[in-house]
Amino acid sequence: MEPTRRQDDEWRTWRIFFAANRLLLERVERQLQSEAQMSHVHYEILVNLSEAPEHTLRMNRLAERSLCSRSRLTHAVDRLEKAGWVRRIACPTDGRGSFAELTDTGLNALETATPGHIAAVRSLFFQVLTPHQQESLREIGEAIVAHLTSGPMSPP
Repeated sequence: MEPTRRQDDEWRTWRIFFAANRLLLERVERQLQSEAQMSHVHYEILVNLSEAPEHTLRMNRLAERSLCSRSRLTHAVDRLEKAGWVRRIACPTDGRGSFAELTDTGLNALETATPGHIAAVRSLFFQVLTPHQQESLREIGEAIVAHLTSGPMSPP
């Protein structure tokens, strides 16, 4: 059976979305590694902690916000702890749970990394899109996230 034009269009759309996503993330990762000596995953964890009340989140909540599996988050927080950027705190009401807290050193690392990261995202992403394209892409992203998470992403 020969594919229909619609199937061809869908496949081309998927392939270009995939390629754009991969290329963009690779470039952003490279910028953060070279300029701030941190991975994008670590940057996202630090951002999520910086936006949380008292710069602290329960580990399972941090995993959700950072779009990480719990095991990947645990490994990342281990590395961030070794760097002195995050501190783990046992949950006083649940012996199995723990919190991650952004340290002053981690906040400083985040503040140092952010200008270069913002400049890279602007030059690699926003400068090539019109305001209308940005709005459309935001709506598309919101629809996909809502579909995959059964609702909009929760705010910090």
